[in-house]
Amino acid sequence: MSFVEIDHVDRIYPLANGGTYVALRNVDLKIKQGEFISLIGHSGCGKSTLLNMVAGLDKPTRGGVILEGKQITSPGPDRMVVFQNYSLLPWLSVRENISLAVDEVFQNKPRGERKGIVEHHIDMVGLRQAADKRPGQLSGGMKQRVAIARALALRPKVLLLDEPFGALDALTRGGLQEKLMQICEESHVTSIMVTHDVDEALLLSDRIVMLTNGPEAHIGQILDVSIPRPRRRMDVVNHPSYYVLRNEMIYFLNQQKKAKKRQIQAPMAISRNGLEKVNLEIGFIPLTDCAPLVVAKEKGFFAKHGLEEVTLNREPSWKAIAEGVGTGRLDAAQMVAGMPMSMTLGGGGKPPVPICTALTLSRNGNAITLSKELYNQGVRTLADLKGAIAQNPDKVYNFAVVHPASMHNLMLRSWLASAGIDPDRDVNLTVIPPPQMVANLKAGNIDGYCVGEPWNSRAVQEGLGFVITTDMQLWAGHPEKVLGCKEEWANKYPQTHVALIKALLEACEYCDDRRHREEVLELLCKPDYVGAAAEHIRPGFIDPYDRGTGEEPEMMLRYNQFFVDKANFPEREEGLWVMTQLARWGIIPFPKNWLDVTERVRRVDVYGQAARELELTDIGRDREPIKMFDGTTFNPDDPLQYLNSVKIKRPTIIEEINIDQLVISK
Repeated sequence: MSFVEIDHVDRIYPLANGGTYVALRNVDLKIKQGEFISLIGHSGCGKSTLLNMVAGLDKPTRGGVILEGKQITSPGPDRMVVFQNYSLLPWLSVRENISLAVDEVFQNKPRGERKGIVEHHIDMVGLRQAADKRPGQLSGGMKQRVAIARALALRPKVLLLDEPFGALDALTRGGLQEKLMQICEESHVTSIMVTHDVDEALLLSDRIVMLTNGPEAHIGQILDVSIPRPRRRMDVVNHPSYYVLRNEMIYFLNQQKKAKKRQIQAPMAISRNGLEKVNLEIGFIPLTDCAPLVVAKEKGFFAKHGLEEVTLNREPSWKAIAEGVGTGRLDAAQMVAGMPMSMTLGGGGKPPVPICTALTLSRNGNAITLSKELYNQGVRTLADLKGAIAQNPDKVYNFAVVHPASMHNLMLRSWLASAGIDPDRDVNLTVIPPPQMVANLKAGNIDGYCVGEPWNSRAVQEGLGFVITTDMQLWAGHPEKVLGCKEEWANKYPQTHVALIKALLEACEYCDDRRHREEVLELLCKPDYVGAAAEHIRPGFIDPYDRGTGEEPEMMLRYNQFFVDKANFPEREEGLWVMTQLARWGIIPFPKNWLDVTERVRRVDVYGQAARELELTDIGRDREPIKMFDGTTFNPDDPLQYLNSVKIKRPTIIEEINIDQLVISK
């Protein structure tokens, strides 16, 4: 259990005009006992607001702050705050200012013991010679030492520091920082500090939490400061990681400054029902997980939210989807999870088209199917496949995926690489539209593929292949399909965008109610949609899943996941994993400004508005590393560390990406 947990906190303030201002949105942070945490970010990002909520001086609008398993609802002596302005009583001496707090909190202790506590803390901050002086006779640094001594004398569990050294000159500040480090290490107190000083944060902190701009400020990145303790200023400055960490912080702050200047295009005139556009063309691919789009159309959720005429266009390939959204032929579309990121960054050398997604439509639903020929050769595991490849060096093994930016491609590559199989050198990967997979397997053009349903089950039922693994074994709960639209379209039609997300959220909830699955299956089987036989769609969707290996079919209730477990939240951490994998395989350069790009592509703000208007939860999953099937861990605060750690990869190009200039230049 974490010592302090800030659990998906929002802070929303009412405005005089009846509106609201969202200062903080979905802040999720776990702090260990004895840690020193610094909060940095530009003015207005909610640093002090967050600190006040830990102190109990302010209350979250949603979420909560927990200390040792108990929710904080009010101030208490277990949390002491040191403010920038000292907050000393001018008519009391140093000793009396500290004694006032000690006598109030420790009323039950003997007078001699209370006096001992006061004198100990006077010595701790080096103020023995000034113990009888009043604040007016002290320097700024000495006053702040009194405030720190008063706070620590109450033996708090958490010390909260709100820019405690901001008003001090550099020399005094440096000396007091050294003293604070010494005190914190001796007392093992958990500390949270707000600061604008990056060097101060690096000197004092175990972790640095960097907040994005407000409104709706949230944690953008967390830096681990691995410089050993005890620390001295010159040792820190000379540490090999000092300038790397410092530059990372400066870069983050500069990117936030640029993001604040980015202008959003003014929306068009509003139509009679409050939307800018009510007739939409939406693309999809005939797969089981197009179900939310089909249900939103057939069950009237689009119409319910003011979208008067929505045409669902069955597209022949993901390439056609990308072309349709990019040219404006389609207003929005079902997309493979990596397509918005790839299109935004000009993946594969194509002209960049800024795309955003505010909704994850589905999770899971994929499998890796190999030919019956490989099964007859004894291939049952990935190790067996590696052995078959090694035993036939003259044969080129061909495997198919649906799109370079799809989870099918990224997960198949990760799966092969985990066994030491280079997906670009040891085998050949090709792109084939989903409906053509089975035919190509039957013709012997490919030896296997990674695809969504019903194309795995169809190969099994026709005796053409077997499922060697599903994505439930590789990454259960991974994002699979998202709703994508051009950033330009989203900015031009903001209310229409929110209405579209609301309709699909309700459709996703409908799809994940298993009482509706038979009805949804019937809709999917229509020729206008998937057009497949019901027996090909049922496995994993309703019935137990048959891998074609002779084993008992397995019931996988979340193989097609549309709504439960916060499935629809467009998690930025997952988007960053996708970006990192695209860079790993040379599909895109890795953006130095990865946080800015991720936030631009993954529109959590739009999702949040839609969810709140439906009275659904608007928070995502806990902010934590992603653990993969092969034992690797992806830390979203240090994606380059992950890229450097993987053995099989293409050369990584790291460059700052200015999306707007990129679009203009191309």
